[in-house]
Amino acid sequence: MPEITKSYEAQDVEAKWYAAWQQAGCFAGAAAPGQETYSIVIPPPNVTGILHMGHVLNNTLQDVLIRRARLEGKAALWIPGTDHAGIATQTMVEKHLKKTEGKSRYDLGREAFLERVWDWRHEKGDKILQQLRELGCSCDWDRTNFTMDPAYSKSVLTAFVKLFQGGHIYRGKRMVNWCPASLTALSDEEVEMRPTKGHIWRIRYELVEPVGETTHIVLETTRPETIGADVAVAVHPKDERFAALIGKHVWRPIGERVALPIITDEMVEMEFGGGALKVTPAHDKVDFEIGQRNGLEVIDCLEPDGTLNAAAGPELAGMERFAGRKRAAELLEERGNLIEAKPYENNVGYSQRAGVPIEPRLMQQWWLRYPRVEEAKQVVRDGLVQLHPQRWTKVYLNWLENIQDWCISRQLWWGHRVPVWYRKGIDKETLTEADLQDPSKIHVSLEGPTDPENWDQEADVLDTWASSWLWPMGTLGWPDPEAEAKSNFDAFYPTTTLATGADIIFFWVARMIMAGLEFARPGAPVEQRIPFKHVYFNGIVRDKQGRKMSKTLGNSPDPLDLIKSYGADGLRFGLLQMAPLGQDVKFDESRIETGKNFCNKLWNACRFRTMSGDMSDNRSLDAILARLDPAQFDEDDHAILAALLDAMRTLEKSFVEFEFAAATQKLYSFFWNDFCDWYVEVAKTRVQDPAVKDHALAVQDLVIRQFLLLFEPFAPFIAEELWSQLGYGAEGTFLQDNRLETAADLAEAIASRGAAVDTGASVLVDQLKQFTSQARQLKADQAVAQKRDVTFQLVADDAGWTAVEPHLAKLVRLIGTESIARTADEPALPAIVTPFGTLYLDTGVTVDPAAERARLTKELAQLGKHIAGTKGRLSNEAFVSKAPPAVIDGAKKQLADLEAKAAEVERLLKAL
Repeated sequence: MPEITKSYEAQDVEAKWYAAWQQAGCFAGAAAPGQETYSIVIPPPNVTGILHMGHVLNNTLQDVLIRRARLEGKAALWIPGTDHAGIATQTMVEKHLKKTEGKSRYDLGREAFLERVWDWRHEKGDKILQQLRELGCSCDWDRTNFTMDPAYSKSVLTAFVKLFQGGHIYRGKRMVNWCPASLTALSDEEVEMRPTKGHIWRIRYELVEPVGETTHIVLETTRPETIGADVAVAVHPKDERFAALIGKHVWRPIGERVALPIITDEMVEMEFGGGALKVTPAHDKVDFEIGQRNGLEVIDCLEPDGTLNAAAGPELAGMERFAGRKRAAELLEERGNLIEAKPYENNVGYSQRAGVPIEPRLMQQWWLRYPRVEEAKQVVRDGLVQLHPQRWTKVYLNWLENIQDWCISRQLWWGHRVPVWYRKGIDKETLTEADLQDPSKIHVSLEGPTDPENWDQEADVLDTWASSWLWPMGTLGWPDPEAEAKSNFDAFYPTTTLATGADIIFFWVARMIMAGLEFARPGAPVEQRIPFKHVYFNGIVRDKQGRKMSKTLGNSPDPLDLIKSYGADGLRFGLLQMAPLGQDVKFDESRIETGKNFCNKLWNACRFRTMSGDMSDNRSLDAILARLDPAQFDEDDHAILAALLDAMRTLEKSFVEFEFAAATQKLYSFFWNDFCDWYVEVAKTRVQDPAVKDHALAVQDLVIRQFLLLFEPFAPFIAEELWSQLGYGAEGTFLQDNRLETAADLAEAIASRGAAVDTGASVLVDQLKQFTSQARQLKADQAVAQKRDVTFQLVADDAGWTAVEPHLAKLVRLIGTESIARTADEPALPAIVTPFGTLYLDTGVTVDPAAERARLTKELAQLGKHIAGTKGRLSNEAFVSKAPPAVIDGAKKQLADLEAKAAEVERLLKAL
């Protein structure tokens, strides 16, 4: 067996084992007949993406889940892939084309431009997937999908055709969110509302027909550049201020000087802007609805790129929209129509992708009436799909209650081209609902018409989310029966868990549920059609100040640099320690260093084990258990095995409840504190005794084996290396080839060897740990922490002395003292109250009463806080009524112990 090196070299280990795993096909998702399965689909990163801290958190969580499933004996499948990211990818390639060749996509034409995009995708599009390998992600890379792959594209277009045939898809001229930068429509979910500072202009619209002394109407607007597209002024029908003006007209103050009617509509807010509203149907959703109800003309004064056209007026035509806004205000002032301009902050919609304000725009688009909405609500209400944390259930259901039709077409070239063809010569702008069902005018299919020379295909592509909503099915071969059989659709669908961010609960999660219910296994029970059973929403990784990480702020570390500095395992483990269930993570690099240090601690502990004695047969759990000698079990053996079983139970619960931070904290405290700091130390004497040595080392080998199995999902590289070095597996096998026993199974296996774990021993060992810690603290307080020639005296009753006396030899060694003796006196020495009695320290130096009084006073104050807190819990009706009896009894015992300790400290103070 090779010797474990003095230091752990993460980079060498990681490169070696990842290559070995891939070569051996360790990540292949294959299920034997009847085998329980566990499957995950990766939230596909954009093909333009590179690894950032959000990816690290999300993919580490998925890897932890999938690796744990393998250890539990399940057929585990993690499907990787990337999203074509229509807007982002097209914009990136266009910018590159402009920079390197001075050309636009229109200069190349559609086909040639798409060839350039594919070239870019083949050259750089899998970068992030390569980076995920460095993190240790155990995806089945042979199943890597891309949303523009032919097979996956077939699923996307099939879904469109089926939805069209089912009456869910229609074409209509409606108000959309238009991005002037990307030159495409966006769905409501792709629009981000941001508080934006600007102005609100108070304007005078002159009456064409003055009424008495009333010569004008005053209204307010934040968009004076659109006045040229005004077609009316609206007031509320119950607003008495305007009763005499209804039916009259005002002059449009900018643009063509025409008379605009004064109309009524109940959507007008009487309290805002003086109660009158300029109606511009082409540039506001509310105005559009008012215009539809009143049969008003629609005038569009903006070009697709956001510049103003002739309809805005000759003074503004050709200007950029925000420059036009400023110039419109100047014109109003010059003409005497401007009353005032007031600073104003309101929420403005921005394109999430391009980061520019969107424009409401009236356009012909393809729309989807969502299918299976009621079923999508019910599967979550019934718990067939469970959201973690549960608070997101309400958010999900609320969105489905208020759902709007989905604009699924985009004015892009990169993407899934809408599978609709129009008969040549037809006017697409005037098509009716009936025309859309007329095969002589419209053709909808995957293959296209048989006489393509007589048809023009729709230029638009589908929204990117209209492809990724099929991800769980499309990656498993739907709708092709042969592809489904090859992917083992029947075994792995529905997938088990989806791990993603809550920011795409509407974009992706809800839509996937509706798509699964609509398309997967038609006619089957609902539990066989849902796309997944659990959704875990991880938090956002932020900096210490709570800000989102970004290149602009310079607060986002490069994960690959962190891997080089701390190792992939250190990064994974450290980050998960900072990630409570569903909460945002405040990134602290020192916690990543803690992850690295923990890996080093594990490495050194295993190295020490090899130096303590020969490695016996460790190739199976049974082999190790056979080396245990029930007659040699002492309290420390029982306590460490009880602590191991407790750690196993904690992780079993943590995985059910998605409490990964709790799992990592338990692993840390168990191995560092219970095993390394205590058990290994107390066992040093035992491994020197030939009569007990084999048994003591067997206990250590058992604990390390089980710990590596628990630790592997979180830190797979070091776990695999140590598993191999310590001989825990048969040659040619990997850690994942072994099964992780449950706590119950392990306890039963130990008991079957005649050594049932005595959990009661843990109480005594915990007291011994506390005694040791308190004695060390007392030495530190007296500035003799490193001195070993000091002595201790213990004032204890018979029960206390009986408990501590058998352990004096190891306590003397652990504390670092010459002796611990029992005394009936109460010497004038520094003292501390321990579980076994009051412990006095004799340093050979006269005690400083003032310093000792200060120390004891501080200790008494801390005890007072703990006593108050415990009393508060016990007097809290909510706690007492809900907590299990054992918890309440434990709290009562804790209170009694604290009060007894406080009484002893008070006695010591009085003695001073």
